[in-house]
Amino acid sequence: MKRTNRIFTILIFIFLYIPMAVLIVASFNTGKDLTEFDSFTFRQYTRLFQDRTLLKLLGNSLLLSVLASGIATVFGTIASVGIYGLKPRMRRAVMNLTNIPMTNPEIVTGVSLSLLFVFVGTRLLGQRNSLTFWTLLIAHITFNLPYVILNVMPKLNQLDPALTDAAMDLGCTPIQSFFKVTLHEIMPGIISGAIMAFTMSLDDFVISYFVSGMDFITLPVEIYTYVKKPIQPKVYAMFTLLFLMILALMIAMNILQARSEKKKAASHAAQV
Repeated sequence: MKRTNRIFTILIFIFLYIPMAVLIVASFNTGKDLTEFDSFTFRQYTRLFQDRTLLKLLGNSLLLSVLASGIATVFGTIASVGIYGLKPRMRRAVMNLTNIPMTNPEIVTGVSLSLLFVFVGTRLLGQRNSLTFWTLLIAHITFNLPYVILNVMPKLNQLDPALTDAAMDLGCTPIQSFFKVTLHEIMPGIISGAIMAFTMSLDDFVISYFVSGMDFITLPVEIYTYVKKPIQPKVYAMFTLLFLMILALMIAMNILQARSEKKKAASHAAQV
């Protein structure tokens, strides 16, 4: 049984990562035909860094992802603390409502946000161009919040209430107790939520497509136009770099979680 499970696991990983392997190999190919590898070259990466348009789009996506994930992390952490302070029945109800945006189809979220922004912009604010950078930023913050809450809440549930009580017994105010004790204990969850929010924001296309205006275009939205014509090999190089960056972030997130669990296990063993 264990051997069968291992075989299925290997097959699943092969199925998931073979497309990325093909993409990475294509980024080092001198030819444009994916079925034939002519010779190894870094020319596509050189062309990529010479293309100011693609670099500008990548910069737009990185800027948006950093801002959206940062703001969503702050508000998501505050919301998590507030949810944690609710009664158990109310907490479960709020968490169910919080999880709905993650299960809701992205196209539904994108269209509904677009209609909302257009209505508010044209009817209430009197603007002709309702979709701007700010609507794109608000949309990304909105769909990033549940992911931050999902990562922070387990850390709050694992937090020993006696720690905050002890801090206040020693003279800390509730705010000081939060920053000196609670924030320190839930920091791995906050970092994990921020990394996940960043990756989700950087990768998003569907929602961004419906809420972005002409003044600020992200890389995934622009890449959509590339699929209507033969893709240039330098785009493969950009996809490879993005994949490696996301992979590095995910590895960092797993390392932080492993260290947190190891530290907690060591602390529990010391108490016993």
